Amino acid sequence: MRIRIVDAFTDRPFAGNPAAVLLLDTDAFPDDGRLQDVATEMNLSETAFAHPLPEGGEADWALRWFTPAAEVDMCGHATLATAHVLHRTGTASGTVRFAARCGILTTTVHEDGSITLDLPVSSLTPVETPDGIADALGAAPLSVLDTSDHIGDLLVELGDEAAVRGLRPDIRALAAHSQRGIIATAAAANPGEGYDYVSRCFFPNVGIDEDPVTGSAHSALAPFWSARLGRPELTGLQASARSGLVRTALRGDRVLLTGSAVTVVDGELLVTL
Repeated sequence: MRIRIVDAFTDRPFAGNPAAVLLLDTDAFPDDGRLQDVATEMNLSETAFAHPLPEGGEADWALRWFTPAAEVDMCGHATLATAHVLHRTGTASGTVRFAARCGILTTTVHEDGSITLDLPVSSLTPVETPDGIADALGAAPLSVLDTSDHIGDLLVELGDEAAVRGLRPDIRALAAHSQRGIIATAAAANPGEGYDYVSRCFFPNVGIDEDPVTGSAHSALAPFWSARLGRPELTGLQASARSGLVRTALRGDRVLLTGSAVTVVDGELLVTL
């Protein structure tokens, strides 16, 4: 079985967020434990598994995502990577609809090769700053918001871009503060440099200390910063070591995320699922 590693939300290899992608030729998913074994072996932020659905339904492919430690309800970068593989292999063209745990997600490939992903917007509820989170994160929050259940994060606003870039959190201590993890963010220091806000994402509860570029987090970052900056279309920079840009556009209760992807490994999985 072919297995590919795709760097998502980047136009060059060894940047963005790598995801493993397996396109299954079955009409159902293998045993959950087997899927988790593969994802643990790959040891990437996410491994995506997809199989085709019958024609005429509300979606074209069924899609699931696993971190090295757990299945997740929504993953943007691995969905982008899956769409990239489908189009680059000629398996699909135009808009592709995926049936996932968070609902129907659609992806559309543009002439320049970039891909737009349609996600549900995450609701944001202001909460009191949890005791101990400043010490765990290593910076004092300006505000803290709880996201909707399908991502299960706390969005933590910090004072400036330098504070986000300089974080050296206590990853184990952060695990006590949310279902999945922490999204740390601040306004860009110099918006003229091509991005409007920065973020970093730490997800210890699903086995990811720091995620390089997180599509699902932008379902919360986009409405947060669009409300602050008064514009529906923005660009976010996830300031991890690998880094990546995500273009966001609010459309009612949906958010469109646009980015590029690059295949860096195309190999064979030598075990039977």
